[in-house]
Amino acid sequence: MAYDLITMGRIGVDLYPLQTGVPLPQVTSFGKFLGGSASNVAVAAARLGRRTAVITRTGDDPFGTYLHEALRGFGVDDRWVTPVTGLPTPVTFCEVFPPDDFPLYFYRRPKAPDLEIDAHELDLDAIREARVFWVTGTGLSEEPSRTATLAALAHRARSGTTVFDLDWRPMFWTDPEAARPFYTEALRHTTVAVGNLDEVEVATGVREPHAAARALLDAGVELAVVKQGPKGVLAVSREGETAEVPPLPVNVLNGLGAGDAFGGSLVHGLLSGWDLERTVRHANAAGAIVASRLECSSAMPTPDEVEAAVTAGAVK
Repeated sequence: MAYDLITMGRIGVDLYPLQTGVPLPQVTSFGKFLGGSASNVAVAAARLGRRTAVITRTGDDPFGTYLHEALRGFGVDDRWVTPVTGLPTPVTFCEVFPPDDFPLYFYRRPKAPDLEIDAHELDLDAIREARVFWVTGTGLSEEPSRTATLAALAHRARSGTTVFDLDWRPMFWTDPEAARPFYTEALRHTTVAVGNLDEVEVATGVREPHAAARALLDAGVELAVVKQGPKGVLAVSREGETAEVPPLPVNVLNGLGAGDAFGGSLVHGLLSGWDLERTVRHANAAGAIVASRLECSSAMPTPDEVEAAVTAGAVK
């Protein structure tokens, strides 16, 4: 049976301070969580009842073992999560200064194992048969992951729904101009593009939301989703359907992971055949719920929680 969703990209261990508003040098206790955008999206969709798997790599170490256990615990198939000898599993620290300051510190040296995904090891048949295939911009930042990502997209050939999470992380690139040609190539093979204002500007050179959405459609996608922060989300389809949805009111505890919850719910809505506005409203609600919680992966909401937030018009 084909997967509802296969994601491909980052995985790692998130170490989040259990004290909010405290600078990292003064933090004395941390929580350990599964992290990495592609992995979190798979978890978010699984929490909504979808059959999901992730393609990624870890270190051959205890943190790698933990990530396998965590994925299985969340109901995500880990058959394509393989170890890389000699590279440590990545660890990410953050600081938590609500409502809008959450600095990230990536420990991915000398190289993250998830950038060692090799095209020759991909299950291309499974990728092509999945109802949704999800890739990220980080996967394009280094070889051999770059070639593997583009090879998977080319083999899939826009069958089903193929999502490109623009996922711009400046620490993984020399500059935006270095990234743009690879983003352009990926967009040729994808049907849905998702990104915030910084990310759509990297991909298209355009920052104004409506112009950026048009540029993404011109680049080849069928649906452009532009996240505008406090102004909400703009989604525009090639057929002319448009949805512009404001954010849900929420007391933000940790904004990290909200985008991954949004992504998992977006996939769920697309697979459910919902109209664009309903899909985006539910995705917004899922993101807001996670923003109200400290952790990311284990904070992903259930269908009932998302529906309750949409009905209430706020996260309580």
